[in-house]
Amino acid sequence: MPKFRLISFPLCPYVQRAAILLAEKGVEFERVNIDLAAKPDWFLKLSPLGKVPVLVVEEDGREEVLFESSVIAEYLDETCPPQLHPADPLEKARHRAWIEFASAMLADLYGYYTAPDEAAFIEKESAIAAKFQRIEEQLGEGPYFAGGRFSLIDAAFAPAFRYFDLFERITGRGLFEGKPKLAAWRAALAERSSVRGAVAPTYLDDLRQFVRAKGGYLASLDLAEAA
Repeated sequence: MPKFRLISFPLCPYVQRAAILLAEKGVEFERVNIDLAAKPDWFLKLSPLGKVPVLVVEEDGREEVLFESSVIAEYLDETCPPQLHPADPLEKARHRAWIEFASAMLADLYGYYTAPDEAAFIEKESAIAAKFQRIEEQLGEGPYFAGGRFSLIDAAFAPAFRYFDLFERITGRGLFEGKPKLAAWRAALAERSSVRGAVAPTYLDDLRQFVRAKGGYLASLDLAEAA
């Protein structure tokens, strides 16, 4: 069995995807957190894009470096049982497409918590709400995206949904309201041990400080509530 070292930033949702999958597969790994605002030289030598996650794989006396969360996820699913992707090629392709959808939603979420003013904030909120509605229309009986079987899609969406544990407290807005299947999926993912363990116990406090440091409209709402 290879040895795995996951290079991480504690709040990164893409790192969480990899950590969730490693936990789902029962694979031991070392997690090394870095400061993305002061990237160490050794990390920049490993990561061609200067981004996390990076998975360092040590096997048979050699060391290989993988980057990009989707690539890491596919590698782990091909090499570490149980396989979480569907076996059918068409269904697998459909799952991959929705994983890309999750990544697009993460981009909207970044714009949401960094929006400089109310107008930009509402624009991003509308984009997220529209994506949530599209997901609601795709979901079946659950509890997961593909029914009773946890898959790579679930690992991709869980970090995005986790943001709202804080965002809902700050805004009081319920983007999951009126979307019962989406809300149930979010709840099922939040209860899964691999999802809970992908972040530190201080995650919500750390995320709040991170959002405040961005100085956007969401930070102003949080600071106003605290005052």
